[in-house]
Amino acid sequence: MYGRKMQLTKAGFPAPAIVSSTEDLAQLCARLKQESFVTIDTEFVREHTYWPELCLVQLGGAQDVAVIDTLAPGLDLAPLADLLATESCTKVFHAARQDLEIFLHLFDVLPRSIFDTQVAAMVGGYGDQVGYDTLVGAITGATIDKTHRFSDWSARPLSKAQIAYAAADVTHLRDVYLALRQELEKQNRLHWADAELAILNDPATFRPDPRRQWERLKARTNNRRMLGILREIAAWRELEAQALDIPRQRLIRDESLLEIAAVRPQDAEALARVRGVSRGFAEGKAAPGLLAAVQTGLALDEKELPRPPRKPEGAKPSAALVALLKVVLAAACEANRVAPKLVATGEDLDALALGETDGAVLQGWRRAVFGEDALALLRGEIHLAVDGRSVRLIRSDRRDD
Repeated sequence: MYGRKMQLTKAGFPAPAIVSSTEDLAQLCARLKQESFVTIDTEFVREHTYWPELCLVQLGGAQDVAVIDTLAPGLDLAPLADLLATESCTKVFHAARQDLEIFLHLFDVLPRSIFDTQVAAMVGGYGDQVGYDTLVGAITGATIDKTHRFSDWSARPLSKAQIAYAAADVTHLRDVYLALRQELEKQNRLHWADAELAILNDPATFRPDPRRQWERLKARTNNRRMLGILREIAAWRELEAQALDIPRQRLIRDESLLEIAAVRPQDAEALARVRGVSRGFAEGKAAPGLLAAVQTGLALDEKELPRPPRKPEGAKPSAALVALLKVVLAAACEANRVAPKLVATGEDLDALALGETDGAVLQGWRRAVFGEDALALLRGEIHLAVDGRSVRLIRSDRRDD
Protein backbone atom coordinates (compact mmCIF):
# COMPACT_ATOMS: atom_id res chain seq x y z
CA MET A 1 0.00 0.00 0.00
CA TYR A 2 1.24 3.52 -0.88
CA GLY A 3 1.87 5.09 2.53
CA ARG A 4 0.83 8.57 3.62
CA LYS A 5 3.52 8.98 6.26
CA MET A 6 5.79 11.61 4.80
CA GLN A 7 9.54 11.31 5.07
CA LEU A 8 11.85 14.08 3.94
CA THR A 9 15.07 13.83 1.98
CA LYS A 10 18.20 15.74 2.97
CA ALA A 11 17.11 18.47 0.55
CA GLY A 12 13.83 18.87 2.44
CA PHE A 13 11.61 17.20 -0.20
CA PRO A 14 9.25 14.28 0.48
CA ALA A 15 11.03 10.99 -0.11
CA PRO A 16 10.02 9.53 -3.50
CA ALA A 17 7.63 6.59 -3.44
CA ILE A 18 7.28 3.98 -6.19
CA VAL A 19 3.69 3.55 -7.35
CA SER A 20 3.02 0.25 -9.10
CA SER A 21 -0.63 -0.60 -8.36
CA THR A 22 -3.84 0.92 -9.68
CA GLU A 23 -5.18 1.39 -6.14
CA ASP A 24 -2.16 3.40 -5.02
CA LEU A 25 -2.20 5.43 -8.22
CA ALA A 26 -5.88 6.27 -7.74
CA GLN A 27 -5.25 7.44 -4.17
CA LEU A 28 -2.29 9.55 -5.25
CA CYS A 29 -4.11 11.21 -8.16
CA ALA A 30 -7.20 11.87 -6.04
CA ARG A 31 -5.04 13.90 -3.65
CA LEU A 32 -3.12 15.72 -6.36
CA LYS A 33 -6.34 16.77 -8.13
CA GLN A 34 -7.14 18.94 -5.12
CA GLU A 35 -3.91 20.93 -5.43
CA SER A 36 -3.45 24.12 -7.43
CA PHE A 37 -0.57 22.64 -9.41
CA VAL A 38 1.39 19.43 -9.86
CA THR A 39 4.81 19.01 -11.45
CA ILE A 40 5.23 16.25 -14.04
CA ASP A 41 8.03 14.57 -15.94
CA THR A 42 8.46 11.30 -17.82
CA GLU A 43 11.20 8.82 -18.60
CA PHE A 44 10.95 6.81 -21.80
CA VAL A 45 12.94 4.96 -24.43
CA ARG A 46 12.54 5.46 -28.17
CA GLU A 47 15.61 4.09 -29.91
CA HIS A 48 13.83 1.11 -31.44
CA THR A 49 10.22 2.32 -31.74
CA TYR A 50 8.20 4.97 -33.57
CA TRP A 51 6.16 5.80 -30.48
CA PRO A 52 7.96 6.54 -27.20
CA GLU A 53 7.75 3.65 -24.75
CA LEU A 54 6.70 5.22 -21.47
CA CYS A 55 8.67 3.78 -18.54
CA LEU A 56 8.08 6.21 -15.66
CA VAL A 57 5.88 9.16 -14.81
CA GLN A 58 7.06 11.40 -11.99
CA LEU A 59 4.55 13.53 -10.08
CA GLY A 60 5.34 16.19 -7.51
CA GLY A 61 2.80 17.64 -5.09
CA ALA A 62 2.96 19.65 -1.90
CA GLN A 63 3.38 16.48 0.18
CA ASP A 64 3.84 13.81 -2.47
CA VAL A 65 6.71 12.84 -4.72
CA ALA A 66 5.80 9.73 -6.67
CA VAL A 67 7.53 7.72 -9.36
CA ILE A 68 4.91 5.74 -11.26
CA ASP A 69 6.22 2.49 -12.70
CA THR A 70 4.17 2.45 -15.89
CA LEU A 71 5.60 -0.95 -16.83
CA ALA A 72 4.25 -2.60 -13.67
CA PRO A 73 2.01 -5.60 -14.53
CA GLY A 74 -1.71 -4.82 -14.35
CA LEU A 75 -1.29 -1.10 -13.72
CA ASP A 76 -4.24 0.91 -15.08
CA LEU A 77 -3.26 4.51 -15.87
CA ALA A 78 -6.86 5.79 -15.95
CA PRO A 79 -6.43 7.75 -12.67
CA LEU A 80 -3.46 9.55 -14.23
CA ALA A 81 -5.56 10.44 -17.28
CA ASP A 82 -8.21 11.84 -14.94
CA LEU A 83 -5.62 13.99 -13.15
CA LEU A 84 -4.23 15.32 -16.43
CA ALA A 85 -7.75 16.29 -17.52
CA THR A 86 -8.50 18.24 -14.32
CA GLU A 87 -8.81 21.88 -15.35
CA SER A 88 -8.38 23.35 -11.87
CA CYS A 89 -4.96 21.76 -11.33
CA THR A 90 -2.14 23.28 -13.39
CA LYS A 91 0.23 20.70 -14.88
CA VAL A 92 3.79 22.03 -14.76
CA PHE A 93 6.40 20.61 -17.16
CA HIS A 94 9.86 21.65 -18.28
CA ALA A 95 10.34 21.37 -22.07
CA ALA A 96 6.94 19.73 -22.38
CA ARG A 97 6.81 18.66 -26.04
CA GLN A 98 7.96 15.06 -25.66
CA ASP A 99 5.92 14.54 -22.49
CA LEU A 100 2.80 15.90 -24.16
CA GLU A 101 3.34 13.74 -27.23
CA ILE A 102 3.48 10.68 -24.97
CA PHE A 103 0.27 11.56 -23.13
CA LEU A 104 -1.56 12.39 -26.35
CA HIS A 105 -0.62 9.00 -27.82
CA LEU A 106 -1.51 7.23 -24.57
CA PHE A 107 -4.82 8.93 -23.78
CA ASP A 108 -5.76 10.46 -27.15
CA VAL A 109 -6.11 13.86 -25.51
CA LEU A 110 -3.63 16.47 -24.27
CA PRO A 111 -3.38 17.44 -20.59
CA ARG A 112 -5.40 20.50 -19.61
CA SER A 113 -4.04 23.66 -17.97
CA ILE A 114 -0.37 23.24 -18.80
CA PHE A 115 2.56 25.47 -17.88
CA ASP A 116 6.01 25.01 -19.43
CA THR A 117 8.85 26.43 -17.36
CA GLN A 118 11.17 26.43 -20.37
CA VAL A 119 8.79 28.80 -22.18
CA ALA A 120 8.39 30.86 -19.01
CA ALA A 121 12.17 31.05 -18.65
CA MET A 122 12.44 32.45 -22.19
CA VAL A 123 9.95 35.14 -21.23
CA GLY A 124 11.88 35.78 -18.03
CA GLY A 125 15.19 36.29 -19.80
CA TYR A 126 16.97 33.06 -18.90
CA GLY A 127 17.88 32.35 -22.53
CA ASP A 128 16.64 30.27 -25.45
CA GLN A 129 15.58 26.72 -24.55
CA VAL A 130 17.37 26.77 -21.20
CA GLY A 131 17.98 23.30 -19.73
CA TYR A 132 16.32 22.11 -16.54
CA ASP A 133 19.53 21.74 -14.55
CA THR A 134 20.71 25.20 -15.61
CA LEU A 135 17.38 26.75 -14.63
CA VAL A 136 17.31 24.96 -11.27
CA GLY A 137 20.81 26.21 -10.53
CA ALA A 138 19.97 29.79 -11.53
CA ILE A 139 16.78 29.97 -9.46
CA THR A 140 17.37 27.70 -6.47
CA GLY A 141 21.13 27.26 -6.37
CA ALA A 142 20.71 23.48 -6.30
CA THR A 143 22.80 21.14 -8.43
CA ILE A 144 21.16 18.34 -10.43
CA ASP A 145 23.11 15.10 -10.70
CA LYS A 146 22.76 14.07 -14.37
CA THR A 147 24.63 10.77 -13.99
CA HIS A 148 21.57 8.73 -14.95
CA ARG A 149 20.45 10.87 -17.87
CA PHE A 150 21.10 8.03 -20.31
CA SER A 151 19.75 5.18 -18.19
CA ASP A 152 17.80 2.35 -19.77
CA TRP A 153 14.53 3.22 -18.08
CA SER A 154 12.84 0.07 -19.39
CA ALA A 155 15.16 -2.18 -17.35
CA ARG A 156 13.93 -3.49 -14.01
CA PRO A 157 14.57 -3.31 -11.11
CA LEU A 158 15.32 0.40 -10.83
CA SER A 159 18.17 1.42 -8.56
CA LYS A 160 17.77 3.88 -5.70
CA ALA A 161 19.99 6.29 -7.61
CA GLN A 162 17.73 6.11 -10.66
CA ILE A 163 14.65 6.76 -8.54
CA ALA A 164 16.32 9.72 -6.86
CA TYR A 165 17.36 11.13 -10.25
CA ALA A 166 13.83 10.75 -11.64
CA ALA A 167 12.27 12.36 -8.56
CA ALA A 168 14.61 15.36 -8.76
CA ASP A 169 12.99 16.30 -12.06
CA VAL A 170 9.74 17.18 -10.28
CA THR A 171 10.85 18.27 -6.81
CA HIS A 172 13.03 21.24 -7.78
CA LEU A 173 10.51 22.04 -10.53
CA ARG A 174 8.02 23.18 -7.89
CA ASP A 175 10.39 25.89 -6.66
CA VAL A 176 11.25 26.87 -10.24
CA TYR A 177 7.57 27.18 -11.17
CA LEU A 178 6.66 29.28 -8.14
CA ALA A 179 9.62 31.61 -8.66
CA LEU A 180 9.01 32.05 -12.39
CA ARG A 181 5.30 32.58 -11.99
CA GLN A 182 5.82 35.17 -9.26
CA GLU A 183 8.41 36.95 -11.37
CA LEU A 184 6.26 37.00 -14.52
CA GLU A 185 3.16 38.13 -12.61
CA LYS A 186 5.15 40.97 -11.08
CA GLN A 187 6.33 42.01 -14.54
CA ASN A 188 2.87 41.44 -16.10
CA ARG A 189 4.42 39.01 -18.58
CA LEU A 190 2.42 35.81 -18.16
CA HIS A 191 0.47 36.55 -21.33
CA TRP A 192 3.71 36.85 -23.32
CA ALA A 193 3.97 33.07 -23.38
CA ASP A 194 0.41 32.55 -24.62
CA ALA A 195 1.33 31.98 -28.27
CA GLU A 196 3.96 29.39 -27.39
CA LEU A 197 1.63 27.58 -25.01
CA ALA A 198 -1.14 27.65 -27.64
CA ILE A 199 1.12 25.56 -29.89
CA LEU A 200 1.54 23.03 -27.10
CA ASN A 201 -2.23 22.86 -26.60
CA ASP A 202 -2.83 21.93 -30.25
CA PRO A 203 -2.87 18.15 -30.96
CA ALA A 204 -1.77 18.86 -34.53
CA THR A 205 1.61 19.92 -33.13
CA PHE A 206 2.25 16.29 -32.20
CA ARG A 207 0.44 14.61 -35.10
CA PRO A 208 2.14 15.69 -38.30
CA ASP A 209 0.21 15.08 -41.52
CA PRO A 210 1.73 12.02 -43.27
CA ARG A 211 1.07 13.68 -46.62
CA ARG A 212 3.30 16.60 -45.65
CA GLN A 213 6.28 14.42 -44.76
CA TRP A 214 7.74 14.71 -48.27
CA GLU A 215 8.43 18.39 -47.63
CA ARG A 216 11.01 17.67 -44.93
CA LEU A 217 13.06 15.58 -47.39
CA LYS A 218 13.93 18.74 -49.37
CA ALA A 219 14.11 17.10 -52.81
CA ARG A 220 16.23 19.20 -55.16
CA THR A 221 13.99 18.93 -58.19
CA ASN A 222 11.25 20.80 -60.00
CA ASN A 223 9.88 17.56 -61.49
CA ARG A 224 6.33 17.53 -60.17
CA ARG A 225 5.81 13.85 -61.03
CA MET A 226 8.79 12.90 -58.91
CA LEU A 227 7.45 15.07 -56.09
CA GLY A 228 4.06 13.39 -56.41
CA ILE A 229 5.64 9.95 -56.06
CA LEU A 230 7.75 11.19 -53.17
CA ARG A 231 4.65 12.50 -51.40
CA GLU A 232 2.91 9.13 -51.72
CA ILE A 233 5.84 6.97 -50.63
CA ALA A 234 6.77 9.30 -47.74
CA ALA A 235 3.16 9.13 -46.51
CA TRP A 236 3.25 5.33 -46.86
CA ARG A 237 6.46 5.15 -44.82
CA GLU A 238 5.02 7.32 -42.04
CA LEU A 239 1.87 5.24 -41.68
CA GLU A 240 3.74 1.94 -42.00
CA ALA A 241 6.30 2.98 -39.37
CA GLN A 242 3.45 3.93 -37.03
CA ALA A 243 1.68 0.62 -37.62
CA LEU A 244 4.85 -1.41 -37.06
CA ASP A 245 5.99 0.92 -34.24
CA ILE A 246 9.52 1.26 -35.60
CA PRO A 247 11.52 4.43 -36.43
CA ARG A 248 10.84 5.66 -39.97
CA GLN A 249 14.55 5.61 -40.84
CA ARG A 250 14.78 2.00 -39.71
CA LEU A 251 11.98 1.07 -42.10
CA ILE A 252 13.61 2.82 -45.05
CA ARG A 253 16.02 5.74 -45.13
CA ASP A 254 15.39 9.20 -46.57
CA GLU A 255 18.04 8.79 -49.29
CA SER A 256 16.37 5.61 -50.51
CA LEU A 257 12.96 7.31 -50.68
CA LEU A 258 14.42 10.08 -52.82
CA GLU A 259 15.98 7.57 -55.21
CA ILE A 260 12.78 5.51 -55.40
CA ALA A 261 10.87 8.66 -56.36
CA ALA A 262 13.44 9.30 -59.08
CA VAL A 263 13.76 5.79 -60.58
CA ARG A 264 10.12 4.67 -60.05
CA PRO A 265 10.61 0.90 -59.52
CA GLN A 266 7.76 -1.26 -60.77
CA ASP A 267 8.59 -4.56 -59.10
CA ALA A 268 10.66 -6.17 -56.35
CA GLU A 269 13.62 -6.73 -58.67
CA ALA A 270 13.85 -3.04 -59.55
CA LEU A 271 13.29 -2.05 -55.93
CA ALA A 272 16.20 -4.24 -54.80
CA ARG A 273 18.52 -2.29 -57.11
CA VAL A 274 17.80 0.97 -55.30
CA ARG A 275 20.69 2.11 -53.15
CA GLY A 276 20.08 1.31 -49.49
CA VAL A 277 17.27 -1.18 -50.15
CA SER A 278 18.13 -4.77 -49.34
CA ARG A 279 16.77 -7.71 -51.30
CA GLY A 280 15.21 -8.93 -48.08
CA PHE A 281 13.17 -5.74 -47.84
CA ALA A 282 12.32 -5.74 -51.56
CA GLU A 283 10.91 -9.25 -51.27
CA GLY A 284 9.40 -8.75 -47.83
CA LYS A 285 5.92 -7.96 -46.51
CA ALA A 286 6.29 -4.17 -46.61
CA ALA A 287 7.47 -3.85 -50.21
CA PRO A 288 4.06 -4.32 -51.95
CA GLY A 289 2.68 -1.32 -50.07
CA LEU A 290 5.65 0.80 -51.10
CA LEU A 291 5.37 -0.26 -54.75
CA ALA A 292 1.64 0.48 -54.64
CA ALA A 293 2.44 3.99 -53.38
CA VAL A 294 4.79 4.45 -56.35
CA GLN A 295 1.95 3.46 -58.67
CA THR A 296 -0.41 5.88 -56.93
CA GLY A 297 2.08 8.67 -57.54
CA LEU A 298 2.46 7.68 -61.21
CA ALA A 299 -1.33 7.69 -61.67
CA LEU A 300 -1.93 11.14 -60.20
CA ASP A 301 -3.55 13.67 -62.48
CA GLU A 302 -1.33 16.63 -63.36
CA LYS A 303 -3.42 19.02 -61.31
CA GLU A 304 -3.02 16.77 -58.24
CA LEU A 305 0.77 16.87 -58.30
CA PRO A 306 2.50 18.97 -55.64
CA ARG A 307 4.42 22.02 -56.68
CA PRO A 308 8.05 22.57 -55.70
CA PRO A 309 8.45 24.62 -52.54
CA ARG A 310 8.36 28.27 -53.49
CA LYS A 311 11.63 30.08 -53.62
CA PRO A 312 11.65 33.65 -52.36
CA GLU A 313 10.44 35.92 -55.13
CA GLY A 314 11.37 39.50 -55.78
CA ALA A 315 13.99 41.49 -53.96
CA LYS A 316 16.01 39.90 -51.23
CA PRO A 317 16.50 41.78 -47.98
CA SER A 318 19.73 43.65 -47.50
CA ALA A 319 22.08 41.45 -45.48
CA ALA A 320 23.49 44.54 -43.78
CA LEU A 321 20.03 45.77 -42.81
CA VAL A 322 19.05 42.37 -41.43
CA ALA A 323 22.29 42.36 -39.44
CA LEU A 324 21.40 45.75 -37.94
CA LEU A 325 17.92 44.49 -37.06
CA LYS A 326 19.54 41.54 -35.29
CA VAL A 327 21.63 43.94 -33.22
CA VAL A 328 18.55 45.98 -32.31
CA LEU A 329 16.69 42.77 -31.42
CA ALA A 330 19.54 41.56 -29.22
CA ALA A 331 19.85 44.94 -27.49
CA ALA A 332 16.09 45.22 -26.92
CA CYS A 333 15.85 41.69 -25.55
CA GLU A 334 18.86 42.24 -23.30
CA ALA A 335 17.28 45.39 -21.91
CA ASN A 336 13.93 43.66 -21.36
CA ARG A 337 15.40 40.33 -20.20
CA VAL A 338 13.56 38.16 -22.70
CA ALA A 339 14.89 35.52 -25.09
CA PRO A 340 15.24 36.85 -28.68
CA LYS A 341 13.80 33.63 -30.11
CA LEU A 342 10.50 34.36 -28.40
CA VAL A 343 10.30 37.86 -29.89
CA ALA A 344 11.29 37.49 -33.55
CA THR A 345 12.53 34.84 -35.96
CA GLY A 346 14.95 35.22 -38.85
CA GLU A 347 11.95 35.26 -41.20
CA ASP A 348 10.43 38.12 -39.17
CA LEU A 349 13.60 40.16 -39.59
CA ASP A 350 13.74 39.47 -43.33
CA ALA A 351 10.12 40.61 -43.65
CA LEU A 352 10.82 43.82 -41.73
CA ALA A 353 13.83 44.55 -43.92
CA LEU A 354 11.60 44.16 -46.98
CA GLY A 355 9.09 46.66 -45.61
CA GLU A 356 6.36 44.27 -44.45
CA THR A 357 4.39 45.66 -41.51
CA ASP A 358 1.74 43.05 -40.74
CA GLY A 359 3.79 40.41 -38.91
CA ALA A 360 3.39 39.21 -35.34
CA VAL A 361 6.53 41.07 -34.35
CA LEU A 362 4.62 44.33 -34.80
CA GLN A 363 1.69 43.22 -32.66
CA GLY A 364 1.06 43.37 -28.90
CA TRP A 365 3.94 43.09 -26.47
CA ARG A 366 6.43 42.18 -29.21
CA ARG A 367 5.88 45.59 -30.81
CA ALA A 368 6.54 47.28 -27.47
CA VAL A 369 9.71 45.26 -26.79
CA PHE A 370 11.23 45.35 -30.28
CA GLY A 371 8.84 46.33 -33.08
CA GLU A 372 8.83 50.07 -32.43
CA ASP A 373 12.63 50.19 -32.27
CA ALA A 374 12.83 48.14 -35.48
CA LEU A 375 10.53 50.55 -37.31
CA ALA A 376 12.51 53.51 -35.95
CA LEU A 377 15.72 51.93 -37.29
CA LEU A 378 14.13 51.48 -40.71
CA ARG A 379 13.10 55.15 -40.69
CA GLY A 380 16.64 56.19 -39.79
CA GLU A 381 15.58 57.46 -36.38
CA ILE A 382 17.87 55.24 -34.30
CA HIS A 383 21.63 55.20 -33.93
CA LEU A 384 23.57 52.35 -32.39
CA ALA A 385 26.24 53.17 -29.84
CA VAL A 386 28.57 51.11 -27.70
CA ASP A 387 28.24 51.95 -24.03
CA GLY A 388 30.90 50.10 -22.11
CA ARG A 389 30.16 46.44 -22.78
CA SER A 390 26.63 46.88 -24.09
CA VAL A 391 24.86 48.34 -27.11
CA ARG A 392 22.66 51.40 -26.60
CA LEU A 393 19.91 52.60 -28.93
CA ILE A 394 19.88 56.37 -29.38
CA ARG A 395 16.79 57.96 -30.89
CA SER A 396 17.15 61.13 -32.91
CA ASP A 397 14.85 63.42 -34.87
CA ARG A 398 15.63 62.82 -38.50
CA ARG A 399 15.48 65.92 -40.70
CA ASP A 400 15.96 65.46 -44.39
CA ASP A 401 17.80 68.22 -46.22
